[in-house]
Amino acid sequence: MTSIHTSELRNEAGAPAIQASATEAGWQRQGKLWSNLKELCDLLRIPSAPSVNDEEFLFQHVQFKTGQRIHTIGQPFDTLFIVHSGFLKTVLIDEFGNEQVLSFPMKGDLFGVDGIHTRRYASEAVALSNCDLILLPFKKFTQLGRTYIELEHAMYSVMSRELVREQAMVSMLGALSAEARVARFLVSLSERFAEMGYSSKLFNLRMTRHEIGSYLGLTLETVSRTLSAFNEIGLISVDQRSIGIKDLEALRTLRRLPPSSSRSKAASRRAREAAAQAAQAAIDKDLPSVAA
Repeated sequence: MTSIHTSELRNEAGAPAIQASATEAGWQRQGKLWSNLKELCDLLRIPSAPSVNDEEFLFQHVQFKTGQRIHTIGQPFDTLFIVHSGFLKTVLIDEFGNEQVLSFPMKGDLFGVDGIHTRRYASEAVALSNCDLILLPFKKFTQLGRTYIELEHAMYSVMSRELVREQAMVSMLGALSAEARVARFLVSLSERFAEMGYSSKLFNLRMTRHEIGSYLGLTLETVSRTLSAFNEIGLISVDQRSIGIKDLEALRTLRRLPPSSSRSKAASRRAREAAAQAAQAAIDKDLPSVAA
């Protein structure tokens, strides 16, 4: 497991730096190494303090490989993490080693906040893909807050945004059917990809169906069966982990799936319509053009 200890230093140019050590190999020194405050605020989608000298505060990037742990449960807390690129999961682990997925942080998300209260992380964060994270030492965060009140308020709004998202998930788990939970999850992913500037209609699932089930309070079998049913009635297309969104509004408003018999009839009807359209297109292609 990877543990993190940070201490503030000064680099040769006099700018603040963070020295990070890990108990196992895996820290990568590739790509972007530092971000200034404006870049940090842009990533978090908050306004930066206009009076701040961007180069006065620099924040270190650290890369993790797929499967690496960023922090573990009970590890001493000293750093918040901002996702610059990549996908992760945060989990709770019970005494039997069972995982409960809490969230799937991605670009622009802040995590590690659960360590503020007890000064120990309450969850574990694991990279689901190669990730580029920005370290925000908590001491530096509090220093910024004392000096620039408007920036502190903006950062707290980010924390609140994450809390609201978690509350919405808890509400969804208690109120919606299994099919509706999966549908809302796909809608949420579509919206998040759009926010990041990616396609909202076609994307890859970085998490497994088991991890989705853990997050939504469903079994792996239920998630797989529901995705197959969505594919069958034309709401999505599924190819391994690739998901194509075909009817976002129907996913947004779905409450329950129609009975399997109705789904089969609808699928047969769509197949006949597609075959008829293909046949008509072939006929149209072979017809000679007629001059007016």
